[in-house]
Amino acid sequence: MPAVIRHYVRVVDAVNRRLGRLVMYMIFVMVAILLWSSISKTFFFPSLWTLEMAQFAMVAYFMLGGPYALQLGSNVRMDLFYGDWSDRKKAWFDAFTVFLLIFYLGVLLYGGWESTSYSLQYNERSSTAWRPLLWPIKVTMCLSIFLMILQALSEFFKDVARIRGVSI
Repeated sequence: MPAVIRHYVRVVDAVNRRLGRLVMYMIFVMVAILLWSSISKTFFFPSLWTLEMAQFAMVAYFMLGGPYALQLGSNVRMDLFYGDWSDRKKAWFDAFTVFLLIFYLGVLLYGGWESTSYSLQYNERSSTAWRPLLWPIKVTMCLSIFLMILQALSEFFKDVARIRGVSI
């Protein structure tokens, strides 16, 4: 494999690995928010922001962890036939199907970008009583979809290398 591709795979994998390891701890942020929600509802006045903030934290946790999950191969697969295949046959199949993933992610990114630009242009807010701005979570979603596309390309290059019998 050319040095440029090897460098690309190393950089994208390193960025997504570090970000994924960091984002893993966001589950504690969400638990803390929900714990505060329970405490405030029981002993004080209920907080308006807790449920929606927990949802935002969960979206960030899920979306930013996606590229790392793809890198680890911990995504869900229909393992009816795939588990019995050789590594080379799996690489062929993965190299083909990654284009479907990239197309899907491209459509998501296009829609997310349109929604984010609308949100930024009109200072869009949630319709709940708390009324937070929506652009921060939309930017997070677009960033995570972009990182997922980069990781999918990295996985494609690793599959091609596996098919050729070369290691990256």
